[in-house]
Amino acid sequence: MCKQCKGNYYITTPIYYPSSNLHIGHAYCTVATDAMARYKRLQGYNVKFLTGTDEHGQKIEDKAKEAGLTPQQFVDNIVLGERGVLDLWKLMNISYDRFIRTTDDYHVAAIQKIFKKMYDNGDIYKGAYRGKYCKPCESFWTESQLKDGKCPDCGREVMDAEEEAYFFRLSKYADRIQDLLENTDFLEPRSRVNEMVNNFIKPGLEDLCVSRTSFTWGVPVDFDPGHVVYVWIDALFNYMTALGFENDKYDDLKDFWPADVHFVGKEIVRFHSIIWPAMLMSLDLPLPKKVYGHGWLNFNGEKMSKSRGNVVDPYLLSERFGVDALRFFLLRTFPFGSDGNFTNELLINTINVDLANVLGNLVSRTTAMNQKYFGGVLAEGGEAAELDNELKALAEDVVANYEKQMDKFQFSNALAEVFRLLDRANKYIDETTPWILAKSEDTKPRLNTVMKNLCEAIRISAILICPFMPDSSKAILDLLQVAEADRVWDARNYRVDTAWTTSTGAALFPRIDMEKELAALEELSKPAKPAIEIEPYSEEKVDFDTFCKSDFRAVKVKDCKNVKKSDKLLQFTLDDGTGVDRQILSGIAKFYKPEELIGKTLVA
Repeated sequence: MCKQCKGNYYITTPIYYPSSNLHIGHAYCTVATDAMARYKRLQGYNVKFLTGTDEHGQKIEDKAKEAGLTPQQFVDNIVLGERGVLDLWKLMNISYDRFIRTTDDYHVAAIQKIFKKMYDNGDIYKGAYRGKYCKPCESFWTESQLKDGKCPDCGREVMDAEEEAYFFRLSKYADRIQDLLENTDFLEPRSRVNEMVNNFIKPGLEDLCVSRTSFTWGVPVDFDPGHVVYVWIDALFNYMTALGFENDKYDDLKDFWPADVHFVGKEIVRFHSIIWPAMLMSLDLPLPKKVYGHGWLNFNGEKMSKSRGNVVDPYLLSERFGVDALRFFLLRTFPFGSDGNFTNELLINTINVDLANVLGNLVSRTTAMNQKYFGGVLAEGGEAAELDNELKALAEDVVANYEKQMDKFQFSNALAEVFRLLDRANKYIDETTPWILAKSEDTKPRLNTVMKNLCEAIRISAILICPFMPDSSKAILDLLQVAEADRVWDARNYRVDTAWTTSTGAALFPRIDMEKELAALEELSKPAKPAIEIEPYSEEKVDFDTFCKSDFRAVKVKDCKNVKKSDKLLQFTLDDGTGVDRQILSGIAKFYKPEELIGKTLVA
C-alpha cells in the first residue's frame, strides 16, 4: 500500500445470474456499488470493486437445453455477447476492478477444495434430501416456510425434490449467527435483522442441502462423482476466490479480506447474512465487516422481472436521457435500503427539476455571465461580503454532511446535500444581481468576486457528484477549466482568492417535453415480434391428432449462417410469403452446411 493511500477498501456486488433480458433493476445495485467505489477512490483509498456472474445451476442447464446449446455456450453468449452482462456494465460506466465468472477454472478448483475442507472438519455430511425446491431462486424450503404453497422469495411454484445429497451443519451455528445479527452492525438496514432472526433462526435453523445429483451443470464434488456443489456455496465464496483464496490466480487476499461491505438485494440477504457467515465460521475465516441489503426497484408496485413483463430497458433509457442522468435518478430518487417505484414520469421530472433547472441552469448562467462580463477571465483578489461568507459556510457544512451520508450508504441523502448547495448558489445569483453590478465600472470588482464564489460553489458540487455522474462532473470541471490538482477530494475546501478562466458550452441537461417523451416511450415499449424465433427443443413424442394441428409452411431460404459459439445452430432468413423476412434458429448444423441450404425451399 502506497504512503499516499488512506487504506484498502473492498466492496462487492452479488454475482448475477446470466439473464437474457437484463433490465434496469439489474443495474441498480451495481450503480450504487460503483458510486461507493468511486467515492472511496476520490478520498484516496486503494479500492477493489468486484462484480461477476453466477453461472451454474439447474435453471441454466434447463434453459441451455431449451435453446439447443451447451450450458457453457449459453452463459458465454449472455455474459460476453451483445447486450450481455459486460455490455451493460460498460454502458452504465461501471468501474469494476475485477470480474469473476463461477465457470472460471481457478474458481471451480477452489470451490472443490473448500467443499472438501468443510467435509473433512465434519460440517458436511451425506444424507438424503426430501422437500421443496425453487428452481428460479435455487432455494430449498420446508413446507412451513412456503407462502401460500409457493416460494416465499419470488412467489413462484416450487417443486418436490428428493435425492441423495450432502448437508452443511447450518444448525450448529444458529446461536453464533443470531448473536452476530442482533449484537453487531454486521447486517444493515436494521429492519433486515428482524426479518432474518424472526423468520429463519428462531423457528429453528435447519441443516442446508449443499449438493445435487439431479443435474450436472455445477462444480463437481471431486471425491464423490455424480454430486455437484450447491450453487450458493459456489456463488458466495467468489468474494474470496477472486482475491486468491485457495488458488494461485490472484494474491491480494491479505490486502482486502475481510470485505468492507457486500451490497446485496433483499431477496438474497438470507444467503449472505446466515449461510455465508456460517460457512466462514466453519473454516475459521474472518467475516466480512458488513452486509447491506437494499430494496427492490419496482415497476407499478411490482418487482421488475421478465416473467411479469414489466422490465425497463437500460439501453433505451440511456440512449434517450444519457447514462449519467439515469445513474443520478436511481440514487437520487430512491433511498438505498428501501423499495423504490420506477416510473418514466418520475425519471423525466427528476431530470427536468434537478439536472436541467438547478444544476444545468446554474452552470449555464454562471459561465455565460463570466463570458459576457469578463471574457471568461476572472481576476485574483476581492473582499468577501456577508453573502459570500454565508455561501462558504453552507458549502463547508454540505461537504461534512455529504461524507456522513455516504459513509452510511445513504446516497439520496448525500445528493440532497449537494443540491442544498446548488439551490443556495442559484439564490445567491438573485441576491447579488450580477446584471446590475455589471452596469458600473465601480461595482465590477464586486461582480468579479461574486462570479468567483459561484464558480467555487459549482466546483465543489462537481467534485461531490463525481461518484454518481462521472462524465457530467468532468464536463462541468472542464467548463470551469479546473486544474487536475483541484479536482481531488482534498481540494474540496472552499477558497476564492485565485483567478479563474472559464469557457461556455451547450446545455448539459436540456429540458425534456414530458408529454412528447412519454408518448415516444410508450410507442417504443410496445412488444415487437422477436427478431429470431428459437426452435423449441423437445424429446416428447406427440400423437397423430396433435401432429395434424401443427402449422407447416413452405419457405424460401434467403440466407443461412452458423451461430457463433454454437456447433448445433443455424440462423435462417426466410421468405414465408408474408412479405416480411422471418428469422429462425434451427439445431441442424451437424447435418447441413449453410451454403447448401441458401435458395432451397424448406418446410418450417
